[in-house]
Amino acid sequence: MNKKNIQIQVGLDENKVPESIEWSATDNKEDRLIKAKAMMISFWDPAEKAALRIDLWTKDMMVDEMADFFFQTMMTMADTYARATQYRDQADELRAFAKEFFKKFQEKQQAES
Repeated sequence: MNKKNIQIQVGLDENKVPESIEWSATDNKEDRLIKAKAMMISFWDPAEKAALRIDLWTKDMMVDEMADFFFQTMMTMADTYARATQYRDQADELRAFAKEFFKKFQEKQQAES
């Protein structure tokens, strides 16, 4: 069996709040750690039939960046769901929700400024 590795390093401040997130992967063309401001990792536990998650973001992640991160994540989740299940109608519903979610965020941002 061919195995690959993903490495994640999280730098914490004195209050254990993430200050930095860096990652690398075996097949990455970059031969260095790549900086990120947020990450969401999910694993499926078949024995418990439960999703196990790690959600982290750095303290310098801006609210508009978080909204864009969620929008893009939901859009790619829809793509993955469509490929895995062939249920394109549900994937389209998730995409529509993501677009509405982001639109509402933009409206809130406009109202606050």
